[in-house]
Amino acid sequence: MIRVFLLDDHEVVRKGVAAALDAEPDMVVVGETGEASDALEKIGECHPNVAVLDVRLAEGNGIDVCRQITAEYPEIKSLILTSFDSDRALVDAGLAGASGFILKQIHSSELVDAIRGVAGGRKYLDDAAVRLATRRLRQGEEGRLQDLTPQERRIFDLIGQGYTNRKIAEEMYLAEKTVKNYVSNMLAKLGMSRRTEAAALSARTEERSRNEM
Repeated sequence: MIRVFLLDDHEVVRKGVAAALDAEPDMVVVGETGEASDALEKIGECHPNVAVLDVRLAEGNGIDVCRQITAEYPEIKSLILTSFDSDRALVDAGLAGASGFILKQIHSSELVDAIRGVAGGRKYLDDAAVRLATRRLRQGEEGRLQDLTPQERRIFDLIGQGYTNRKIAEEMYLAEKTVKNYVSNMLAKLGMSRRTEAAALSARTEERSRNEM
């Protein structure tokens, strides 16, 4: 029997998937939750072969749980289930160690086949697709960074180093209110809403620069 764990914060969807899988002669749903915070603990208790993880949750996300599973229980295969096709999610899923990345729009029979496949060692996450998505993301990110003014780029780099607005103001001899305005403009140009997104992009940019040296 293939033991399956489900992570999805939509209870109706989760129960529907569980019913479809339990109807299969070679599968059994051994655990489920709608919250990322208790997913790893429950997975440790029920020992599934495959964890089916939704990307977007009310709190947390399935890719972070996938990363934890890979670190704590590398024998468990993770199948990322998402309702949106995203280069970032695809790349992050690959980096997190997922065995598969599939859209929710598929038929239940396709999900069943995918679970059987990853349980048997097959990958539904093509390395070439991940590399292509990585290239598209990189090109898009680098293009947006080129739109920043020198002052905005300096602030972007400092955010990546963990500087607060107050520390940036002290470092650049600017008023804190001026820094806030720069940050707002910078985030708008990057298509972001939070500093944490800019910090993550800065870290990726710095890592790529080191790798190219």
